[in-house]
This record gives sequence, C-alpha cells and structure tokens, in this order.
Amino acid sequence: MFNSITGIISGKFPKQLFLDNNGIEFDICMPDSNLEMLPPVGNEVKVYTWLQHTDMLMNLFGFASVEERDLFFDLLKVDGIGPKGAIKIMSSVSSGRLMEVLEKGDLEMLEKIPGVGKKTAGKMMLALKGKLKISENNSSVIRIAEASPYKDLINSLASMGYEKRNVEQKVAQLLEEFNSQPDFANKSQKEREDILFRRALVELA
Repeated sequence: MFNSITGIISGKFPKQLFLDNNGIEFDICMPDSNLEMLPPVGNEVKVYTWLQHTDMLMNLFGFASVEERDLFFDLLKVDGIGPKGAIKIMSSVSSGRLMEVLEKGDLEMLEKIPGVGKKTAGKMMLALKGKLKISENNSSVIRIAEASPYKDLINSLASMGYEKRNVEQKVAQLLEEFNSQPDFANKSQKEREDILFRRALVELA
C-alpha cells in the first residue's frame, strides 16, 4: 500500500520513528540499526515502508533503504520469525554483519544475537545461507559514515591523519558493539560521541 513516505523526523525512540508528512504524523516501527542511519530530529528523510494489516491490528514498519527492507522480508521467510522478531534481530546486528555470520556458517555466533536462540538460528542458517545479497554501496559502514549523528565524529578523526575509510569501518564496528548495550542507548548523543571518539582513538592508534 505504501512503498515509501517522505517527511520530517519529529521523534526518534528505540525501535520507533515519528515522521510528519504534511501534518500527518506516522508512527513507524523501525530497527535501531536503521534509526542510526537517519539524520537527527527536524530533518527530512525518505523511509521505505511495509504495512502489516490484519483483522486484529495494523502496524507500519520502516527502513532506511530498499535493501534493508528486503532483508526484513528475507527474515520473515524463516519459520518462527514474525515482523517484531525481525525488527529485534535487525536492531541487534547490522545487515552486513548478519550476512557475514550466515555466509561463514557461524551457528554459535548467530545464536548469540538477541531474538534468535538455538532453534531459530538453525532455521535461519537453513533458509538464508547463501541467499542474502547486500550490495557494497548499502553496507552499514558507508551509511553510518553518511548519517548526520556521526558524520562530524568521523570527520574529526579523519582530520587527525587517520584514513577516512579506516575510521568509517572502526566507527561502524564500535557502534555495532555498543548498540547491544542498554546503557549506551540511554546516553545523550554527545556522551555517545565522546565514548566512540575515545575508543576509536585507542584502536586506530
């Protein structure tokens, strides 16, 4: 019904985006990993959507790109994973990292992803290994680098003489690590940037 919605971000919360489109505010369920790719509140953005409509409920899900939405659809093909479960998985791990784990057949690592578990991990491996196709241009590294919340941080580190591509990769890795920690998500944007900056300096040195 809706392929995408373009509007002004009016609110960002864990797994939730408020998007104002000409006076209509949409309440969109979105993976935390995708929320990180969007600019701050007050900026215009295009969100790719999928509407879940049953006799009992109606939920609108949103994604930062078509490829991220395709990954969501792929997860729905796995027996036992519903829309909310797919969102939880995508909130816990980047699309690139998930594809890497599946391609390596790393069942143990897959089981550690919140929302997966041993039984679901086996089903995911069977259904998705070798079938996820995520283009390089859609990698979490590139999109996190372009995302407004961390663009200044990356530029600051690059200005200190570090190779920008290495900085982008390191920030993406650290975000994936820290986003699984509840305390990090509860900190302010400045506090998160300070933590990332200090840790990145140590690991880049």
